[in-house]
Amino acid sequence: MKRREFLKYLGVSTPYQHLMLNRLLAAQGGLLLAQLLPLPQLAWGAEGAVPVTELKHWSTPDYTRVSIGLEHEVKFESHKIPGRLYLDIHGAKVTPGIKDLNIGDGLLKSVRIAQYRATTARVVLDLDSIRDYKIFTFSDPFRIIVDVKGERRQEISAAKGEVLESGKPETAAKPEKPKAEPEKVKAAEKPKQPSQFKPGKIRRIVVDPGHGGHDPGAMSPSGTREKDIVLQIGLKLAQKIREELGIDVVMTRSTDVFIELQERTAIANKMGADLFISIHANASLNRGANGIETYYLNLAKTEKVAQLAAKENGTSLEKVSVLQAVLFDLMANYKLNDSAHLADEVQKALYKKALTGYPSVKNLGVKQGPFYVLVGATMPSILVETAFVSNEKDEQKLKDPQYQDLTADGILSGIRGYIASLK
Repeated sequence: MKRREFLKYLGVSTPYQHLMLNRLLAAQGGLLLAQLLPLPQLAWGAEGAVPVTELKHWSTPDYTRVSIGLEHEVKFESHKIPGRLYLDIHGAKVTPGIKDLNIGDGLLKSVRIAQYRATTARVVLDLDSIRDYKIFTFSDPFRIIVDVKGERRQEISAAKGEVLESGKPETAAKPEKPKAEPEKVKAAEKPKQPSQFKPGKIRRIVVDPGHGGHDPGAMSPSGTREKDIVLQIGLKLAQKIREELGIDVVMTRSTDVFIELQERTAIANKMGADLFISIHANASLNRGANGIETYYLNLAKTEKVAQLAAKENGTSLEKVSVLQAVLFDLMANYKLNDSAHLADEVQKALYKKALTGYPSVKNLGVKQGPFYVLVGATMPSILVETAFVSNEKDEQKLKDPQYQDLTADGILSGIRGYIASLK
């Protein structure tokens, strides 16, 4: 594919977007994208090395994600040799207590970590059978993510849908069966069932209420927290999907707990989800900004979108620019058109439904942006900004159970429309 055709495929069209891409690609110079990351000009000694704080993984028969957490950004390089994929992390030291991972999932045998040199930590992935892999980074805190893919050899059943991670099983061990979430038993008690609706190929949807725990998300001047609002909408949506569409639902969180951004899409990939819906509430320094908008993953077309991505990513505008370069490398295999289609169906239906109770609601349309929470998803995935918590009128709507219910109905209707269009 020629450069011009690829840029068109990515939706790169505005001067801002071309400028950012040209700067980043010029800086790349044929090196690893990871080497774009800024590194303080220090004379690294063992005393000044950045600690490796975490080594985790999420695994399925055809997908494994490995996350390497560090206190600060560092440079690294990767190498693949027969039977192994390894990363040398420069200016880093292995923290006592960081242990190797025994995986044995058919893709990876294990992940080993050691101090290769005084200021170089080496992470070795012992390969079993893989088809492809991608390496990218998240910021604040800095994490190196390795996604390894293979061929699906078995179906993931709903009955065995436990989400297990090596590290914090108490926060995300079973997000699909929380106490606060409507269980399938409750759904069976109610006679309300989908009327002749056929979900087709869509068998499982992951609903992702943004933020949570120590991360409140956006906050209004009066103290309304994004994490609380979107959790309520997410719980309503999950119940409606089960009862009205008859489709299995997994929630990344159903209580007020913190789930890391790289874990959210890992859950969706692990569970073999067919759609990923991340729910958020918007915010702006302009208190007059209001309305509904839906995003799918792509390069930011304007600085305003980049600023929103920085807010949702919990990082800086500079880090978003780095992510743009990473996305340029990842986009060729991303379900761009399917995600754009899903975003369009949800945005239209959500706006139409919201109008029935709130005639003044504003339609901000479908947009694209570099959101961490969507990176690495192997299925059509979108991020819905349900209203502006920073706007006084929007805030009151978000706190209103009626608006929350209408929002869940609108997203549900959009999902229904998307599924119907696949025939």
